[in-house]
Amino acid sequence: MTAVAAGAGAPGLPAGGGDVATGATVVRVSGPLVVVEGLAGAAMSDLVSLGEDLVPAEVVEIRDATTTLQAYEYTGGLRVGAPASLLGRPLSASLGPHLLGGVFDGLLRPLDDAPTWLGTGATAQARDDPVDWEPEVAAGATVGPGERVGVVHDGGLLEHRVLVPPTASGVVTDVRPAGPVGRHDPVLRVGGAPVAVTTTWPVRRPRPVLERLPATEPLLTGQRVLDAVFPVVRGSTVAVPGGFGTGKTVLLQQIAKWCAAQVIVYVGCGERGNEMADVLGELSALTDPATGRPLAERTVILANTSNMPMMAREASIYSGVTVAEYFRDMGYDAVVVADSTSRWAEALREFASRSGALPAEEGYPAGLSSALAAFYERAGRVTTLGGGHGSVTIVGAVSPPGGDTTEPVTAHTERFVRGVWSLDRDLAYARHYPSVGWAGSFSRDADLVGWWWARNGDPGWSRRRARVTGILAEADRLGELAALVGVTSLSAHDRVALLAGRLVREGVLQQSAGNSLDEYCTAAKAAALVEAVLDTVDGCLRLVDEESVDPGAVEEADLSPLLRAAAETGPDDTAAVAARRDLVLATLAALR
Repeated sequence: MTAVAAGAGAPGLPAGGGDVATGATVVRVSGPLVVVEGLAGAAMSDLVSLGEDLVPAEVVEIRDATTTLQAYEYTGGLRVGAPASLLGRPLSASLGPHLLGGVFDGLLRPLDDAPTWLGTGATAQARDDPVDWEPEVAAGATVGPGERVGVVHDGGLLEHRVLVPPTASGVVTDVRPAGPVGRHDPVLRVGGAPVAVTTTWPVRRPRPVLERLPATEPLLTGQRVLDAVFPVVRGSTVAVPGGFGTGKTVLLQQIAKWCAAQVIVYVGCGERGNEMADVLGELSALTDPATGRPLAERTVILANTSNMPMMAREASIYSGVTVAEYFRDMGYDAVVVADSTSRWAEALREFASRSGALPAEEGYPAGLSSALAAFYERAGRVTTLGGGHGSVTIVGAVSPPGGDTTEPVTAHTERFVRGVWSLDRDLAYARHYPSVGWAGSFSRDADLVGWWWARNGDPGWSRRRARVTGILAEADRLGELAALVGVTSLSAHDRVALLAGRLVREGVLQQSAGNSLDEYCTAAKAAALVEAVLDTVDGCLRLVDEESVDPGAVEEADLSPLLRAAAETGPDDTAAVAARRDLVLATLAALR
């Protein structure tokens, strides 16, 4: 059962008064799987209400006179012979100004000020307090799908733009004058169809766009290991696989708090309730550095935790990406953080086993890879129907059992995403956070980001990244050798290469989410830290290669000012980083 405020029926969910009578009856109930006979006129993905409690369910199979449904609520007490009513519409999301700053369940029903538990079949509706409407078109104007016709001001962080629905076009009539309006009241008509501040859209259907554009601009996350080594562009896709205890949730929370997007949609898909409580608490306490307003005002949180209905968990990621597409169509950049897609896939597996579907690897349905591809395909940078530009970036966590990254969800996900931030257990146990492992991670967007930086004031970005990845790979190779023969058996050059790996790891890649100076890092400071470390490495190499200084003396030199620079200087204090680099270089010069 789901905690939510009870009220009138929300769009897309069953409510009294709108049902289509069919005379159908339930003939089988197995957990969320319900089989109905006599459901005439049903189509795939249509909603059906079941029993006296109006349990919402969705059509997933039609065979002769029987229809198979997946129920989105607890089916305890639903009996054979109970009535079933076809609603004649798919599962849809209510989209409007109530979303930003709100907390919802997997079916996008508001949880704000909710009772502890929602009874089976209860429905909810977004609040209908008035908003300040300001029209931007006059009666008689001709508009097309997706065009902007006005804005509403509700005191939120972002301007909420009212658009012509994708299915409407024509002449504008009946324009309401500026002033307070209800969120569900029509504010004008387009081609005879009413347009309200709040609209609905089927969650499983991608919202249409005019054109998909190449994605090139980096999405800065404020996390150095990501921005400097494994970047992502706006409109791209990333997977974050990591076993228990590797810091996956903290990393996702950091991305949600600090990434350079205008809208964050955080989907807690089957995760623990205490983790979602942490997300809510931290986001509500933070201030947006760009505006000084509460960060929660640009977030939408969908909390479908592990104790909530299983099939609502399956729908939650579609609800989340539909919300992101809604704000994308307004011209905003949105990020969907899904934690985690493994729990979503487990819901698919359980339902498939109940329905008798032929199992594939580890019992997952054969269509798992297609479902993952369809989800990640909804990311992208686009030209909207109204002619603007917006993007949806998807960051999906994966929780492989026992940390086994060869299991089906992880393996299939890596086929469809543009980047992988693989969390390493050994790094996590060594308290190196974020524990993004450089051996198992990759970014297919790195070349695009390098070209973008070359045109936007930082032509050295690709060079720095190449050197960092080379240093890390060489240090890993030498570390294995040193474990066998001892560090002192290595050549002077190799010993400095090992030292270089430590400087990169501790001076650049480590970042503390609990340090107010280090939890967020600008691109300029990240570049300064990398340059400082590379200059120091070059200085060490010159000492041992050209001036024959004992490598032991180099290893024992006090390099701590550089190693502490990230944690002890401000998020954009490049001057302090440069000063610490100069101090360390002076220390090395004294070894000559």
